[in-house]
Amino acid sequence: HGPVAAKRRSPAASQITGRRGVAGGRYMPPALRRQLMAEATDRSDADDTRQRESWDQLKKRINGPVNKANTDNLQDIIVELFGANLVRGRGLFCRSLMRAQAQSTSFTAVYAALVAVINTKLPIIGELLVTRLVLQFRRAFRRDDKNQCLSSVMFLAHLSNQRVAHEVLAFQIVSLLLETPTDDSVEVAVAFAREVGAFLGTIAPRVLSYVFDAFRSILHDAEIDKRTQYMIEVLFQHRRDGFKDNPIIPEGLDLVEEDEQIVHEVAMDDDDLDAQDELNVFKLDPEFEENEEKYAAIRRGILGEGESDDDSGSESGTETGTEGDSESGEESGSDEAEPVEPAQPVKQQIHDLTETEMINLRRTIYLAIMSSLSFEEAAHKLLKIEMRPGEEQELCTMVIECCSQERTYKNFYGLIGERLCKLNRMWAGGFAQAFASCYENIHRYETSHLRNIAHFFAHLLAANALRWSELRVVVLTEETTTSSSRIFLKILLQDLAENLGLQALNQKLKSDDAQISEALRGMFPRDDA
Repeated sequence: HGPVAAKRRSPAASQITGRRGVAGGRYMPPALRRQLMAEATDRSDADDTRQRESWDQLKKRINGPVNKANTDNLQDIIVELFGANLVRGRGLFCRSLMRAQAQSTSFTAVYAALVAVINTKLPIIGELLVTRLVLQFRRAFRRDDKNQCLSSVMFLAHLSNQRVAHEVLAFQIVSLLLETPTDDSVEVAVAFAREVGAFLGTIAPRVLSYVFDAFRSILHDAEIDKRTQYMIEVLFQHRRDGFKDNPIIPEGLDLVEEDEQIVHEVAMDDDDLDAQDELNVFKLDPEFEENEEKYAAIRRGILGEGESDDDSGSESGTETGTEGDSESGEESGSDEAEPVEPAQPVKQQIHDLTETEMINLRRTIYLAIMSSLSFEEAAHKLLKIEMRPGEEQELCTMVIECCSQERTYKNFYGLIGERLCKLNRMWAGGFAQAFASCYENIHRYETSHLRNIAHFFAHLLAANALRWSELRVVVLTEETTTSSSRIFLKILLQDLAENLGLQALNQKLKSDDAQISEALRGMFPRDDA
């Protein structure tokens, strides 16, 4: 009876062990499962079946711990998750986290702490999660899906608090939500600011001030519902209380040391983001065994498994090598020592042609300026930034760029430029080069931008932080000027007259200094017509 039954099941076994896996999505007793596995005669079908079995087990080993995670058992959950192949199942892990967080947003801080720990060992997972959350938020924002927007920004807020996502992303999210304020977008922005406010107040207080200035403007000017206005007023009260109900990291969830944090700079406006959705579905791996062994080695390194075996193996290897050295004599020892020496001085120099480092430098300069409360603090932070030779000009350009983006001119930027120029004449040369570049391309700026730039350089000239001889680039004729350059010069001279006074400006323009008179020849020629 047994063999006959087995023969009758053979066609079913070959059908069930097809592309849907061993059980074909249905429950199957373990004994029958083993029998069907034994009947798989084709090697490729057997590999496919075995890998599908491993994939199904991986799903369970990821979904179970994620759904059970809480503050008390988080450390045990992390160890359990590292036991699964998170490199292969990183798509499953991110999807499981996003689903669990969307269903229970009160556990968002727990999930963010879980990701922060895993990100220190496997940063590819942290980057993938932040990327997927940004794409999900962008998609929900376009569709006006408030609930999904709320869950996405809550997760991103806590990831920013845990230093998995960069603080620039938090500023970009608030800017996008408040750009065209509606009741729903303001509600989402308020919820996000409540969660990330304490963090921004510590890292970038100037950015936080801009955010609350935007909320204040919406509260007074925008036509929003009474309920939304009340939410903004409650948010201001939270800020006055120091966000005591929303700390940066809740108690018991600060599990990562500051020097081990890995921050991912994923931007909201990045068009190259890839969610890698193909990682969510099964795919046959021709190097399955090798990849499993590689992750097993990674897991042992993370969890400290098998250290005694490795130590004993290294000790035995050392003893064997010592015996071999004693038998081979002094010549072999000298031969073994020779190839080690030339390997040390050889250093491969990498040249970045993607301008990634330049973008990071500009971001660092921007954050240093925006997070400063005074121009002395800003100048101090800027001077502490490590720059390679040739990158100093980028700092001058960024100061002017930040100044031009303001709605109205702020003396804060002029004082920064003045302080830098008077501390080191190298910065004066950088701003002089920037002045020549700005004037040459002044037609590319909007009127509000060129006004701010003109006020900035007028401040430097009035404070003698910039030499007046740098005005040599200006030639005031109909052919060499445009409407933009004439507006720029008008504002520049008007501001100089206000700062210096007409009499002092007149004396400066009629100075007997040969360099100044020669430089001003293009603006005020002295030869007779």
